[in-house]
Amino acid sequence: MPSPSAVLKRAEVLAEHRWNAESVFATPAAWQEAYAAAEARLPELKAFEGHLGDSPARLADYLDTAEAIFNAAGHVYFYALMEQSCDSSNAAANSMAGQAGGLFGRLMAASAFSDPELLAMGRETLDRWIASEPRLAKLQHYVDNLFRKQAHVRSAEVEELLGALAEPFDQIENTSEMLQSVEMPFEPATPPSGELLPVTQGTIDALLAHPERDARRSAWEHYSDSYLSLKETLASNLIAAMKGDVFFARARLYESSLDAALFENNVPPAVFHNLVETFKKHIPTWHRYWAVRRKALGVDKLYPYDIWAPVARIQPVVEYKQAIDWISEGMGPLGEEYVRVLRKGTLEDRWVDIYPNVGKRQGAFSFGWKGTHPFIMHNYNDDLKSMSTLAHELGHSMHSYLTWENQPSHYSHYSLFVAEVASNFNQALVRAHLMKANPDPEFQIALIEEAMNNFHRYFFIMPTLARFELEMHQRIEAGEGLTADAMNARMLELYQEGYGDELNPDGARTGITWATFGHLYMNYYVFQYATGISAAHALAQRVLDEEPRAAERYLSMLKAGGSLYPIDALKLAGVDMQTPEAVETTFGVLARYVDRLEELVAAREE
Repeated sequence: MPSPSAVLKRAEVLAEHRWNAESVFATPAAWQEAYAAAEARLPELKAFEGHLGDSPARLADYLDTAEAIFNAAGHVYFYALMEQSCDSSNAAANSMAGQAGGLFGRLMAASAFSDPELLAMGRETLDRWIASEPRLAKLQHYVDNLFRKQAHVRSAEVEELLGALAEPFDQIENTSEMLQSVEMPFEPATPPSGELLPVTQGTIDALLAHPERDARRSAWEHYSDSYLSLKETLASNLIAAMKGDVFFARARLYESSLDAALFENNVPPAVFHNLVETFKKHIPTWHRYWAVRRKALGVDKLYPYDIWAPVARIQPVVEYKQAIDWISEGMGPLGEEYVRVLRKGTLEDRWVDIYPNVGKRQGAFSFGWKGTHPFIMHNYNDDLKSMSTLAHELGHSMHSYLTWENQPSHYSHYSLFVAEVASNFNQALVRAHLMKANPDPEFQIALIEEAMNNFHRYFFIMPTLARFELEMHQRIEAGEGLTADAMNARMLELYQEGYGDELNPDGARTGITWATFGHLYMNYYVFQYATGISAAHALAQRVLDEEPRAAERYLSMLKAGGSLYPIDALKLAGVDMQTPEAVETTFGVLARYVDRLEELVAAREE
């Protein structure tokens, strides 16, 4: 793999290390043809306007037509965004992404009449038609959900306008991505050796885990300072996105942007507030962890660039194929078929765009569409963190695979609320397997360190961002002005509360943290990481304890896709997120990791 000091240009990346783009469209020219074909079909939807109530057969014909067009447009949209994410310096890919976003905006506008017409038909008529026309059977949950949301569905004219507004509002997030991945300059990190280490969105995570403190410090400072140099632009952009959230919430007659975001998936607001309150209650557990980490590193005071510093004296090298083996072994309790599909996808079908390259966006994600593979964009670095991230994204991909295999297109997109359960579940099982398989103290320290880094992201950063996000939206909803300095100041206060006395937050650089998370452009997304990891550990424990039907029930949730409300899907698997029990349970897991790490560090120093 390429090292952080030798990041390849996209054209230099071996085909076997790239995602299997040709399985979606053989060439960019084929994509253009598919784009044109999907665009040409939009008038077919308009032909149904005003006629959905003509007969059950007419409604079924519309659903079949809409499904075909949405799938075609979905493939076009996915391909363009995947290509852009893997090389955002590619002007052609950026143009394709813009085209695809526009197509989807026009598609949403062209189909906006359907929900108002279905509502006008009435629940009794639709239930009768669903019972009489087999092609409408798949509509039942959709209709249930539609009438649940009836008070927030506007007239056909307003719905068409809101659908058309999706494209310009979506451009706000794209502007942020272009600024950060293409135009934002980063000074290289400078370790004592004098070697210049390039700081990019694809290398920053690895650099913050560098064994040399000066390398970590300079990477952290140069990365954060670039964001600080553009804080006004970044703040203006995020404020615009949040104002968009508030606008859409008000346009659909919700009391707040939080209510609007949660109502979509029928998640009670209490779930959000329970998470925040439980997190605040357990902040002392994090203070304990910082104390153990400071002692292990042998420093007087921790800084943010020490959070990811290696504690283990030997960091395991985990090449990509080794990672697949470990993940496969860890997921064994879910059965041979689950493991077979996972291995074939990663080793033969090229689901994963594996290594960093210039212009590739940071982090990792799973993305695809019914009819494609469930692809993964990664920045793999041959370490435990990369292995765990791969396990995480494979949780998403296997969730998608099983959903697409078992659900019609109507229910092929499961909610964000359950998505983060599948990903964290995989990590929990793989860690449990590796803790049993390798008792070596240094390996266990490294494994716990990886786990704590993941918990830090999901159970520290994300709840903190959720608190920030709520407060910023509330200020906008109250008509208060927001500035970059005000946003930075509140972000810093929230982090200081979580850091306690063990960690110096490095003021302004921690304050700008909000700008480094594109998740904030997705209305109330971040809290679902914390609820997801909570449900995941509760369910994983049942599987590890070999409770009767635990694995079967979990797989049933994955196969359900969007055919159930997320709270109900998780109940099917065996956990009720309307209570704080799963969050409390997972803080217990976190505390046990801290206890074990403290024991291992103390034993190492004897």
